[in-house]
Amino acid sequence: MLKLMYITNDPEVAKIADESGVDRVWIDLESKGKELRQPKILNTVLSQHSISDIPKVKAVLKNAKLIVRVNKIDEESEQEINDVINAGAEIIMLPYFKTLDEIKKFLKYVDGRCTTNLLIETPEAVELLDEILKLDGVDEIHIGLNDLHLELKMKFMFELLADGTVEKICNKIKAAGKPYGFGGIARVGEGTLPAEAIIAEHYRLGSTCAILSRSFCNTSLITDKEQIKEMFTTGVKAIRDYEKSLSDKDEEFYLNNQEFVKEKVKEIVETITNK
Repeated sequence: MLKLMYITNDPEVAKIADESGVDRVWIDLESKGKELRQPKILNTVLSQHSISDIPKVKAVLKNAKLIVRVNKIDEESEQEINDVINAGAEIIMLPYFKTLDEIKKFLKYVDGRCTTNLLIETPEAVELLDEILKLDGVDEIHIGLNDLHLELKMKFMFELLADGTVEKICNKIKAAGKPYGFGGIARVGEGTLPAEAIIAEHYRLGSTCAILSRSFCNTSLITDKEQIKEMFTTGVKAIRDYEKSLSDKDEEFYLNNQEFVKEKVKEIVETITNK
């Protein structure tokens, strides 16, 4: 089963996510430079999370692990990483790196005190992947489709899935024996590119982790906690049920799904282009 991650700094929502079977609750501290590289037309949300949220959220988690995305490496990174670990982070994610030196500093600052996760979201990081995989201390890797597709001047983030880029990256990480994931998924039955098609691609590619997208349960629009609980309970169950249905699928099913993804992405890109 995929490890499902959900981004929130609200302890009540985190508790609901944990109880519904979400595997990782994500505190997102990344803010430096993000507004400049993610245009407003993408409807992205800049994080308002803080280090003080970490112990509050961790206190309500019984099963889920707490993952924290820090800022990209700069002169304040060592202090930030120390503060995050001392606050209770179990997994730390490094975003938007372009050099081996940045990764080495990150690993040095973490110093084996918690699980490390590298977010591959720049062309430079993709080019460095062979060298990255030789480093000691890299525990997990996630492929960040949003920033990476922007950097590559693409119109839709799942173009990276359709054109084989994600598969090439996954194959390298798989050969190195490290766990990896990519992108996000909406609710089963929803999504511009259907969630079921993306989940099947996760299975075909050996991915073990996915983010539940904002559309899975948008708590900036839905505030009633009972409604949020219902959405998480039914939403996670639907994903798990679909995953179970994949257990008896043959190679032909996955190849057909791959072709469906390619055709659907092509349609979506054409629609975006013609707007």
